[in-house]
Amino acid sequence: MGLFKEFKEFISKGNVVDLAVGVIIGAAFGKIVSSVVEDIIMPPLGLILGGVNFTALKIVMKEASTDPSGKVIEAVTLNYGNFIQTGIDFVIIAAAIFLFVKMFNSMKRKEDVPAAPPGPTGEEKLLAEIRDLLSKK
Repeated sequence: MGLFKEFKEFISKGNVVDLAVGVIIGAAFGKIVSSVVEDIIMPPLGLILGGVNFTALKIVMKEASTDPSGKVIEAVTLNYGNFIQTGIDFVIIAAAIFLFVKMFNSMKRKEDVPAAPPGPTGEEKLLAEIRDLLSKK
């Protein structure tokens, strides 16, 4: 029963739940940014670069063929365009997450700024004056 109790305490800790929520939100955020990259950024970029569709770029290492029984053997290709697309996705997703975290941290810092300590009360001022007068003698 001790192991179950320890596991229950581990799961119920706030930081574990926060981490799980962060992973889920991060995955959803990654899908959104990937869609922005693939559907909005890359088509105009490909058009500017002369109509290049990065995902279609590949090197054919072996052409498609059919074997004697009539079964089609697919071509063997090196899909470097997918690699370029994934690299661009990564850079844009990393930049978006960086900016999001930077914005979140700056908002958090503004909330965490401690208030200035209150000034001395009238009694404290009077006591300070008395101290100063006594120190002169």
